[in-house]
Amino acid sequence: MNIENTKAQMRKGVLEFCILSILSDGDKYPSEIIERMKEAKLIVVEGTLYPLLTRLKNIGLLGYRWEESTSGPPRKYYKLTELGEQFLKELEVTWEELVKSVNLTTQKPKQ
Repeated sequence: MNIENTKAQMRKGVLEFCILSILSDGDKYPSEIIERMKEAKLIVVEGTLYPLLTRLKNIGLLGYRWEESTSGPPRKYYKLTELGEQFLKELEVTWEELVKSVNLTTQKPKQ
């Protein structure tokens, strides 16, 4: 069994939640999202991020705006929609429940 595969699958399972959480404090350019993920040791590359952002936009959780750049073409900044904010709140509740459940199952029984 390859532990790296298992760890990668666990990280993939929380990527949407992490991206929505990052965007909850304001509009972000994709490189800012990638940087925040790297800081949290959740390495994600553009080839993973862009399709995920597009999918989240297509289902109505994200919107975007264009902003002129002083160093190249205009940049697309992503933001949560109202639906995205509601969805994130639900994910936060689910995450807390999941963490509690995992902690309960991984604790050693008291003797």
